[in-house]
Amino acid sequence: MELWLFLLRWIHFLAGITWIGILYYFNFVQTPFFAETEAGVRSAAIQKLVPRALWWFRWGAMFTFLAGILMYLVELGHLQGPDEFFKRSYGWAITVGGLLGTIMFLNVWLVIWPNQKVVIASATQVAKGGQPIPEAANSGRRAALTSRTNVVFSIPMLFYMGAARHYTLFGEASPQGMLGLTLIGGAIVAAIEANALVGLQGETKKPLDTVAGALWSGFILTAILYLLFLVLF
Repeated sequence: MELWLFLLRWIHFLAGITWIGILYYFNFVQTPFFAETEAGVRSAAIQKLVPRALWWFRWGAMFTFLAGILMYLVELGHLQGPDEFFKRSYGWAITVGGLLGTIMFLNVWLVIWPNQKVVIASATQVAKGGQPIPEAANSGRRAALTSRTNVVFSIPMLFYMGAARHYTLFGEASPQGMLGLTLIGGAIVAAIEANALVGLQGETKKPLDTVAGALWSGFILTAILYLLFLVLF
């Protein structure tokens, strides 16, 4: 069991570094570059570079998720049991981090990748002398908003993944604390996710339009969740 868990953790780390590294590349490097470069260069990159990066991106997400959920289920069901698991700081920290990671994984496969396929197909069609796909602009915007939202979620996700083993958030969880964190924290995270999935413009989208805005939003979300732990537990 120890070797099995170690191998899962190793795969989780390796795939996670690949996934989150490319997420940060897309948002911190590629997007600003595309905004500044010529249309021809951007089109060529969308056709040749972006599909390769997206392949590693989505499969990194897949293997990170699969290894993570297997580790979680083993620890929850066989090592400690649900009751003991959710009384401890470790159980709640890894659950919060894991839920954020799961939302990010679903965003990759159900939102970012399908919309990016439309963008790539449109750029390829135009390069061959055809017309752009009408929904490509909206698809690109949706993918960008969701990708930036994953940046926001990645900051508390990594904080709580690390805190699970290396920082004790509280002594023992109470039923009231569990319920409060689930309802309040869940509502906040759901609102942030809905902001990425509903509408393309608006005041709530503005923090996602800049790298600094996404980073600050991520740090603020981390602080809010941390304060919930302090207050509720």
